[in-house]
Amino acid sequence: MNKITDDILCKVEKPSRYVGGELNQVIKNPEDVNIRFAFCFPDVYEVGMSHLGTRILYHTINERKDTYCERVFAPWPDMEALMRENDIKLFTLKLKLH
Repeated sequence: MNKITDDILCKVEKPSRYVGGELNQVIKNPEDVNIRFAFCFPDVYEVGMSHLGTRILYHTINERKDTYCERVFAPWPDMEALMRENDIKLFTLKLKLH
């Protein structure tokens, strides 16, 4: 499992991009669903979250009781470098652990 520590977050320009917990985030118990996947947006958090299509798809898919859709965004170059240095794989906002 990925582990993003405070030490790593302190080294990036905008750590809030990587901590999750935003308003209207859907959280489901993975044991209660049959389908679980990550909806990947090919740009940084701010761009992906302002994209209306992303928001519509995320909430529409999560309306299904059997499906859990999580989101993942491309890291900014500062975080990408730290992730590579620390062998941290790309992660969804929900899966990030402190």
